[in-house]
Amino acid sequence: MSLAQGRPYLAIPGPSTVPDRVLAAMHRPAPNIYAGGLVEMVETLWPDLRRLAMSSGHVALYISNGHGAWEAANANLFSRGDRALVLATGRFGVAWAEHASAMGVDVEMIDFGKSTAADPGRLEAALRADRDHKIKAVLVTLVDTASSVRNDIPAMRAAIDAAGHPALLAVDGIAALGCDEFRMDDWGVDVLVSASQKGVMLPPGLGFVHFNDRALQASRTSDLATPYWRWEPRALGAEFYQHFAGTAPTHHLFGLRESLTMILEEEGLPHVWARHATLARAVWAAFAAWGQGGDIALNIADPARRAHAVTAARIGGGGATRLRAWCEQEAGVTLGIGLGMAAPTDPTYGDFLRVAHMGHVNAHMTLGALAVMEAGMQALGIAHGPGALAAAAAVIAGA
Repeated sequence: MSLAQGRPYLAIPGPSTVPDRVLAAMHRPAPNIYAGGLVEMVETLWPDLRRLAMSSGHVALYISNGHGAWEAANANLFSRGDRALVLATGRFGVAWAEHASAMGVDVEMIDFGKSTAADPGRLEAALRADRDHKIKAVLVTLVDTASSVRNDIPAMRAAIDAAGHPALLAVDGIAALGCDEFRMDDWGVDVLVSASQKGVMLPPGLGFVHFNDRALQASRTSDLATPYWRWEPRALGAEFYQHFAGTAPTHHLFGLRESLTMILEEEGLPHVWARHATLARAVWAAFAAWGQGGDIALNIADPARRAHAVTAARIGGGGATRLRAWCEQEAGVTLGIGLGMAAPTDPTYGDFLRVAHMGHVNAHMTLGALAVMEAGMQALGIAHGPGALAAAAAVIAGA
């Protein structure tokens, strides 16, 4: 008998749960886009978007998803034939490289696999080998949404500096911003790309690109940026419409105002980071217990390199796919697919899943998802160790 009636829970790594307050803020008649309340409200967004990224630089907003934010960064950073060095730690690192290559950028990629963080030593060596300084920028994910690897961004900056290389550092923070700790200025990041549908707690539709003066200066010689994607008018334009290259994404902006208030003013960014870290540890504790009695394991062995926004895991013998189907159909909980972990023709294709704990998520949501997963394992006869829910509850209690 299905017990999936009631409010469903989407535990996938984006789109994340949208707070009712944000939905309510968006539920209004279309506003005047030339003067008045909308224009005045949008002026309050720019300083708060900087606060969200811990940045004193510029921010451009695009009507796009994360892939659009990638394109904006690529278009402004590079001219056709420029070289990028991409550090890939999962499907999204590889995809950013493919995206840049398709735009005409000469891409060199160091692929660290799907379960290992980027090695700053290898980055430093690659930059030292580039004696002519042809590499214009290093691209890396803070959190790869597919693998749940969390890279050490300050170590990447230190490696670039140790090599004495002028390359810019561009970071994909799409899965991480508003979840994992990120300090753009303090960590020496030149460009940050992110989007609205994860830690920012909005529906998909907004892409954000933060950039500093160094990146701005480099962009002025780029020949890839078309009028729509060029970031300078969006960040520095004197007219309201220039921020959006035309009509503003009105209702997303009202939702953004509400979500930023919730994150920055009411909860506070340090608490947001701490909440995500605690919920992540609860998920890890459950998997550690399950793994004692079954073919179950987290994708990232080193806790220091695990994301606080999403957890990728393996349940062997196709158990992950069977469990995902049971949780959604029988209990109303949707878990994430194991994106990019194995090809559809690979026998292990059904062994991977992801549990998201990003954005508007609290203890009962995470504990509830874990309890449903354990019920599914019991119903499906998936071997697993005991004590997972007690272990997760102990993490929450200890917080």
